[in-house]
Amino acid sequence: MVVTGAFGQLGRQFCLALARRGARVAALDRVTPGRDDEHARIFGAERERILPVRADVTDRESLEAALEIVEARLGVPHGLVNAAAVDSPPDASTAENGPFECYPEASWDRVMDVNVKGTMLCCQTIGGQMAAAGRGSIVNVSSIYGVVSPDQRVYEYRRAEQSTFFKPIAYSVSKSAVLNLTRYLATYWASKHVRVNTVTFGGVFNNQDPRFVAEYATRVPLGRMAREDEYNGAIVFLLSDASSYMTGSNLVVDGGWTAW
Repeated sequence: MVVTGAFGQLGRQFCLALARRGARVAALDRVTPGRDDEHARIFGAERERILPVRADVTDRESLEAALEIVEARLGVPHGLVNAAAVDSPPDASTAENGPFECYPEASWDRVMDVNVKGTMLCCQTIGGQMAAAGRGSIVNVSSIYGVVSPDQRVYEYRRAEQSTFFKPIAYSVSKSAVLNLTRYLATYWASKHVRVNTVTFGGVFNNQDPRFVAEYATRVPLGRMAREDEYNGAIVFLLSDASSYMTGSNLVVDGGWTAW
């Protein structure tokens, strides 16, 4: 198995969940542990089943080099989780989190480069080898903001403080693009027995501003943000034979956000 963005909040969880179920996992990220003790601290008892591999998802040569390492150590992957992504953080510059009319072109390019081109390149390189082998499952990670528009009212508390703040457009557009990338590849590789599905996740608690957490929770039927381990089941399911008749699908796990 290959997981991109493997040292991010959710990527780490996916690696651990797969390793605990017996998978050998290649953990791809731009920054990987530099020492054995750091690797052990991050992955604990599962570290022997998780291989850190440095790779930049926006660079084809970097991905090809990483794939060579993965194939030499683990063989052609059976599964790929495209979890690498970037977003504009709440503490980004006023220009980046300001009105749409002023949204910086450079910020758009950065987000689209990682979230869309990076996912496409990983599918080309790693998914292409899976297709050549005639089997595999790819899971592309999207977001509720790729299905519905961000509710800008969640951020009203910021504007009440005289701080111009809007959830920027690029993340939503990039995550929406992932949905149709999935559909395209699902039909393209169906004859090669490579399944391609999307998971659409809601917000994850990560010590955000309590005011943001409260505003977000009021819009979720379950009344809270997700724990970082609550998406593991969806990933394991879509990579396993339990989902053998699913391809081109979008599995939504969002606490009910999109059900209102």
